[in-house]
Amino acid sequence: MLEAGQIAPSRSPWASPIVLSPQKDGSLRFCVDYRKLNASTIRTAYPMPRVDDTLNSLREAKYISTLDLRSGYWQVEIDPDSRDKTAFIAHRGLYEFLVMPFELSNAPATFQRLMDIQHVHDLSIVFDRLTNTGLTLKASKCDFCRRELKYLGHLITADGIKPDPGLVASVQLFPQPTKIKDIQSFLGLTGYYRKFIKDYAKIAEPLISQLRSHQKSNRAMNHIEWSDKCTKAFDELKTALTQAPILQTPNFNEAFILEIDACDYGLGAILIQEYDNQQFVIAYASRTQTAAERNYFPTEKEALAIYWATKHFRPYLEGTMIYMRSNCRALQWLLDTKDSSGRLARWAISLSAFNIVDIKYKPGKINTNCDTVSRYPLPHILPF
Repeated sequence: MLEAGQIAPSRSPWASPIVLSPQKDGSLRFCVDYRKLNASTIRTAYPMPRVDDTLNSLREAKYISTLDLRSGYWQVEIDPDSRDKTAFIAHRGLYEFLVMPFELSNAPATFQRLMDIQHVHDLSIVFDRLTNTGLTLKASKCDFCRRELKYLGHLITADGIKPDPGLVASVQLFPQPTKIKDIQSFLGLTGYYRKFIKDYAKIAEPLISQLRSHQKSNRAMNHIEWSDKCTKAFDELKTALTQAPILQTPNFNEAFILEIDACDYGLGAILIQEYDNQQFVIAYASRTQTAAERNYFPTEKEALAIYWATKHFRPYLEGTMIYMRSNCRALQWLLDTKDSSGRLARWAISLSAFNIVDIKYKPGKINTNCDTVSRYPLPHILPF
C-alpha cells in the first residue's frame, strides 16, 4: 500500500486500530476500525442503486458486459485537509490514507455520486453521437413523464410500487404442481414478489418442506408428496398476490426503522418508515441460518441478524439514519464493544459504516411482525 501510493507516513493526532479478517482462501483482509471517526462524521445521504433491480434488468439481455474498478474506493483521492483523520496504527508506525478507505461511513455515497456523474456524462456522449450519426430513437419504446410505468415485473405509480398485473395473472393460471421442478418454478415466481406478502415464508412452508425433503432423500425430481396443506399454501399464495399491498417507495429524507429478530434456525427483518403520522412497510426479508450459525449464542444470533439485515437492505440504509428494534436487550453492546478480534468485532466494524441512531428493546410479544418472519424463513435451497 505504501509503495502503491495509497498510504503515507503520518503525524496525525488521530490513530485508529487495524483488524485483520481471515478470508476463505486463508489470506488476511486488512481493515481499519474507524468506529470513533465514523461516530464524529457528518453523514451525507445519497441514493444508492438497488442491487436486485440491477440484476433483474439483465434478464432479457443477449449480450452482457461488466466493468469492475480494481479497488474502486482506492481510486478516489482524499482531500489533503482530511487525510490526517484516516490515520491508523501499524507495527511500523502511524500511516494515513491518500485515497478513500472502504470503512469510512461516507465512502459508499461518495463513490456512487462519482459513478452517477460519470453516467450522466456518458449519456450526454451517447445522445451527441446519435445526433451526429443521424440515428433516431423509437419513441414508443421510450418513456418520459409517465404517471405509472411497468418496470422489471413491477407497476410503478405515484402511490408506490405493486406487482405487474399481467405477471400476477400468469401466477393465477399456474397449474397445481405435479413434480419438484413445478414447486421450484412456482416458488421462484411468487418469491419474486415475496417482499409484498407478509408472512410469505410461513404461507409457503408446506411447499418449502417438499424441497427440503427432496434434498435430504434424493428422491426423483418427478416425485412429490402433495397434501391438503400444500394445496392450501398454493392457493393462499395466489390469493395473496392478487391482494398484494402497494409498497411505499423509500423516502430518503426520513429515517428507516429496521425490525430484526433471530430464532433457533432463522433470521428475519422488516424495513419500515414512519412519517406524516403513518407507518410504511418498504420490504420484508428472511433467511435460514447455516449449521454453524445455529450453534451461536442467542446474543450472537441477534448480532448476526443486525449484520445480515443491514447488508441485505444496504441500498436503502447507506447514508440514512437507522433505528433498530430487537427483542434482545444486549445488542447495544455490539456497537460499544472494545474487543478488536473475532466475528463480533468484525460485525461491529461493518456496522460502524451505518448511521445507527439507537437499538431499542422490543419484547417478542410486541415484535410479532418480525418474529414471524424469522421463524418461517426462506431456506438457502430455494433458487431465489
